[in-house]
Parts: sequence; C-alpha cells; structure tokens
Amino acid sequence: MDLGLENKRVLITAGAAGIGRAVAERFAAEGAKVLVCDVDPAAIESVQPDTGIVAVAADVSKSESVARLFEEVDRRLGGLDVLVNNAGTSGPAKPVEAVTDDEWRSTIGVNLDGAFYCSRSAVPLIKAAGGGSVVNMSSTAGFLPFSLRSPYCTAKYGVIGLTDVLAMELGQHNINVNAICPGAVDTPRLERVQQMASKSRGVPIERIKQAELKMYSMRRLVSVQEIAGMILYLCSPQGRIISGQSIAIDGQTISSEY
Repeated sequence: MDLGLENKRVLITAGAAGIGRAVAERFAAEGAKVLVCDVDPAAIESVQPDTGIVAVAADVSKSESVARLFEEVDRRLGGLDVLVNNAGTSGPAKPVEAVTDDEWRSTIGVNLDGAFYCSRSAVPLIKAAGGGSVVNMSSTAGFLPFSLRSPYCTAKYGVIGLTDVLAMELGQHNINVNAICPGAVDTPRLERVQQMASKSRGVPIERIKQAELKMYSMRRLVSVQEIAGMILYLCSPQGRIISGQSIAIDGQTISSEY
C-alpha cells in the first residue's frame, strides 16, 4: 500500500534506536527523507548511510541543543513536513517522597520540555510547507495513574495536554497533531523499567513480568512495528483528518497496577 509519504521531510527525536528507529526505517522505506537525533553516540553510529536515514546528536531537553538540531534540519532537509516527538525517559520508580529534584526535572525535561521545544521550532517549518503532521509520544501512563511513577505519569499527562492544544491551534494551518499512547512495548527499555519495579517492590522480576501481562486484555506486549504503522498512517494523506486524538496502542489496559 502506497502511503503517499515519498519525499516527505521527517524529523524523529530519539530515532536511532528502539521505537524511534523502527519509525525512521518505515518512513525511509516509504521514500521519505528522514533525519533522526539521539543522545546515545553508539546508537547514532549504528545508523548507516545506506539506510537513507541521517543521524545527529541532540539533547531535546535543552532548548539550545534543539536550536542546533533545527539548523541541521534546515541544512539536511531544507524544511519539514513531519515531526515525531519520540524522545522519552522512564524516570524513577519510587515513592513520591523519595523522588529527587534532578529525577523530577530530567524526566519532565526529556518527555515534556523536549516535545515543546521541538514543536515550537518545527511548526513554522511545517506551516511553510503548507501543512503536515506532528505526532507526540505519550503513554498509557498519560491517562492512567501508575503508583511509584509520579514524574513519568505527570510528564505523559502533560504531553497529551500539549497535543490537544496544538491540534486546536494548528488545524487551520492543515497540520494534524496526535498523541500515541503505548502500553508495554517489547524493547530493552521495558526490561529496565521492570527491573526498577522489581527492586522498588521487592519482588522477583519474573513475577513483575507475569503481572504486567495481566494488565492488558490481549495478554501480550506491543511491538515497535505496531506503533510505527500507526504513526505512518496518521502522517499519510489517509490519516490526515485525524487530529487531537490520544491513541492507545496497548492491547487494552484493564489495570494500572501490578
């Protein structure tokens, strides 16, 4: 199926590994011009030139780094049609009274500030292109409370709020804005979150994994390709009428507690 994304200029944050890498590869396979940024030098190095993806270093939690990133967008892509705000961090898994200032700020900084900084820089370019798409990565933790995850949940709730406002503001400029809300995604990052939960709750990690699957009616993890497929659809001509939505890709979350 031709999604009509050939030659679209796409920026994906945290796009050198994990979910972002899968999204980048799918856009590139559709003929889009793709630039990704990341903070992990090894992940950036792993993006080979023959993939059709350009990878650069950027920390989206810092506005000055985002400004430099968009200089690269202008130089490498010459404009922008699609922004995927994928960058995120899990933050701590501990009681609220144990969360440090640095843990709070870094979790909010990457997940929410980064989406704002990149959107602020991207919107003028997408307007100049005559319209396009913004996709923000939230989480099921953006509309369900998960205990011991106060910074992460707060950030992801905020991403949904930012999405709603931008969709209302930018629709008249032919820009659709949506949030993707994954459940448990089968990536190394999930393993790290499960290890944190195991430590903070004092139970074996296998018990955490078994309990987590019971949180979803379909009793399985989400694949990165399932997330990538939805993002591409929302950015294609077929999905452009969809805006202001927070779309759960989670196999139906039926509980937010292990």
